[in-house]
Amino acid sequence: MGTDILILPFIQLNEKMNKRLLGFCAATLVGTSIAAQEQKKDTIVPLQLNEVVVSDSRFKLKRENSGKTVIKITAEEMKQQQGKSVAEFINTKSGIEIVGSRGREGAIYGVFARGGRGRQVLITIDGVRVSDPSSFSSEYDLRLLSTANVESIEIIKGASSTLYGTGAAVAVINITTKKTSDRKIAGNFQSSIGTNQTAENQDYDVSSFSNSAQVSGTLGEFTYAAGFSNTYSDGLSAIVTPDNKEDTFSRYSTDIKLGYRFSDAFDVNIYGNQTKVNNSFDESSGFLDADYRYISKQERIGLSSKYSYGKGSLQVNAAYSTYDSEFISAFPSVSKSENLVIDAYHKYNYNDTFYTVLGVNYLQDKIEFANDEDFKIIDPYVNVVYVSDFGLNVNAGARLNNHSEYGTHFVYNVNPSFSFKTSNGYVKVLSSYATSYITPNLNHLFGAFGANPDLKPEEDRTIEGGLEYAIDKKLRVSALYFNRKEENFITFGPDFSNINATNTIDAQGVEVELDWIPLEKLRFNANYTFTERKGDNAIRLPKHKVNTSINYAVCENTRLSLNYALTGKRFDTDFSTFSNVNLDSFSLLDFYVSHQLIPNKLDVFLNASNILNEKYVEVFGFTTKGRNIRVGLNLNL
Repeated sequence: MGTDILILPFIQLNEKMNKRLLGFCAATLVGTSIAAQEQKKDTIVPLQLNEVVVSDSRFKLKRENSGKTVIKITAEEMKQQQGKSVAEFINTKSGIEIVGSRGREGAIYGVFARGGRGRQVLITIDGVRVSDPSSFSSEYDLRLLSTANVESIEIIKGASSTLYGTGAAVAVINITTKKTSDRKIAGNFQSSIGTNQTAENQDYDVSSFSNSAQVSGTLGEFTYAAGFSNTYSDGLSAIVTPDNKEDTFSRYSTDIKLGYRFSDAFDVNIYGNQTKVNNSFDESSGFLDADYRYISKQERIGLSSKYSYGKGSLQVNAAYSTYDSEFISAFPSVSKSENLVIDAYHKYNYNDTFYTVLGVNYLQDKIEFANDEDFKIIDPYVNVVYVSDFGLNVNAGARLNNHSEYGTHFVYNVNPSFSFKTSNGYVKVLSSYATSYITPNLNHLFGAFGANPDLKPEEDRTIEGGLEYAIDKKLRVSALYFNRKEENFITFGPDFSNINATNTIDAQGVEVELDWIPLEKLRFNANYTFTERKGDNAIRLPKHKVNTSINYAVCENTRLSLNYALTGKRFDTDFSTFSNVNLDSFSLLDFYVSHQLIPNKLDVFLNASNILNEKYVEVFGFTTKGRNIRVGLNLNL
């Protein structure tokens, strides 16, 4: 209640005041940028051929020794694009399409990767899988994540069930939260405000607010961190209607992390999170304004510990999460669910040649239906990486899934690659063959809508092949072909019950990526994705997608970036008539400028999205954003 009272005066600012405020912020940024022209020239952070990737093997390996396609969104990249959500960052990468990330805050995200759906994409936070058993596909809701608490993101594309288990059929998104400071006490404070408007209604009212505060430090062997963040927005209707009644979205998140190093060999960390979401939405059947609301609370506690000896280590990661959700609508519902994840594994490095992981993963999901329902999964797994001194690298593994409902299921992967050294870089040839699986979730088996306890697990097969070429500090370019097959995938039958499809889904595509630094102050990134999915109507999945960005260091403290994104034609479904709808392609152009008022202490930024104010449709019948402006600051103490 108290927070709402604080927010309301800002919401009620009149249009003239809002325009003046935005104009003042923009003028401040421009003025400080011009004043900084006389300062020392800055350079773009160079490419590193020894860039370390972790997620595909759980070891720190040089990129040239990794046979998987791993994308890393670094803390530096996130700092240069402040004001974006986690979903917006991920959506700029090849092979990924997050539907809803261009709509109003609070829109439900649909995650697509390599022609696969959200239930085939696994999300982990600090190495522990997260999923909401109460959601229809047991996906994790990316709306629960605040960018302010994220250090980096690694995306493994391709089947990864051997290391990560059920659900890791097309991609794994590994999110790492911010580390504690080495100082006794350090603070970070972020705040931003922005517009939230359609292309037709460009009134520039301030309608979106985000704030965060984090304190962390190290006291001898003890580490601590605590953070709070909140987001509030209105100004947009969830659905395009004649009245376009505004729908609101709010998120409040609290995090705490405590750690203790008992010795140089042994440390333990515990953490907790609570996130509350309150989201208004409309009636999608008939596309009518409605006073519907979705209220959700997530609570998670976890532990990570590591014991190191020589070239080996034993690690245990565990987390217990609860999800309480309520839909206030024409079909009201309340759901409560929980899950427990424990992952214990042993790693050993044999003379920087063989890297082995031997582990066991335990998962329990539980939901309160008319009767409490749950299932348990116990998976032993092994993974081995071989790194030769003549260029050959092999990543191979196997996993035995033991499910309380389905018995045992075996999956494996073989991922050879070969790196050829050049005078100033390398050429890498990579390939992969992997199997994966997705077990039906509790809603599929016992839920109130379409339950079918006789469902079979989905089985997938993925083949990949590609090339990567890199020149030290200047250029990296890669191209990859993938081919996937899905069997027993879950769909709706004639009576809207869940069934296993009798046909197969065949998906194939090409991903091309470029990272180039032609000048010390200029960096150019681009990626192109072609995806073809056969076997269903592939709704909301673009066949062609392009992302590009140009980053320029104007001077020591000022950076500019221009981002362009093309989303190709695709199908959607009009669920009021259950007929297919063709959606046109669209292009968006964004501009960003940041400036350090106090080097390494105080940054200010301006983010202008869809600067050409293009009108487009992302999801049939739902609202999308026009030109919007966001300004903010980032303070380190």
